[in-house]
Amino acid sequence: MRVDDFLQRLAEMPEPSQRAAPESESALTAPRGDHDLNPDLYDPASPLRDAAVLVPIINHGRQLTVLLTRRSDALPDHPGQISFPGGSIDPGDKDAEDAALREAEEEVGLTRDRVRLIGRLDTYVIRTGFCVVPVIGLVAPPFTLQAEAGEVEEIFEVPLNFFLDSGNRQTHSRVFHGKTRYFYAYPYGDYFIWGATAGMLSNLAEVLRAEGLRDSGLVTP
Repeated sequence: MRVDDFLQRLAEMPEPSQRAAPESESALTAPRGDHDLNPDLYDPASPLRDAAVLVPIINHGRQLTVLLTRRSDALPDHPGQISFPGGSIDPGDKDAEDAALREAEEEVGLTRDRVRLIGRLDTYVIRTGFCVVPVIGLVAPPFTLQAEAGEVEEIFEVPLNFFLDSGNRQTHSRVFHGKTRYFYAYPYGDYFIWGATAGMLSNLAEVLRAEGLRDSGLVTP
């Protein structure tokens, strides 16, 4: 099976899908989100802002990688955290895909002509009030990246195979406002990928494992 043939299957997913995580206590009543491991966080009446992120999968031929960023330590929100390129859907954006491509070009210099959109992951609700649509894009080298000054501290890649190995996903906890909160994490070298980004990567791994990518020979260690 060719890489393109396999990834095209993602386009058959609902746009956007509203499935919750399989292990979520609210799987039948809520979309995926920070509440997957913290059910009391979900409030269906809470107002949400629409946002989108690009989940860039880079096709290196014999290997697929995921492009991620480390946010600037100077940012007031989520400083130093690992994230996908993305942000709020602006009035001038045609849809979530347009917003994700715009944000990717602004944040990392990835021009939209190097990205082929192939589908969406499940909508992800963040406790800070955002409803995020993760848009998957297959990226074709060569390309030149440039981190947005003051916003992005670093751009890096992680082999997709790392996220497909369920043994690499961990569950951590922290006390926040007097309550213990749980979250997924993928420690990778010097990077600690956690929170919403880890939740979306977990969703990506679920979809790709279900389609048999790990046994297809497309992803190498």
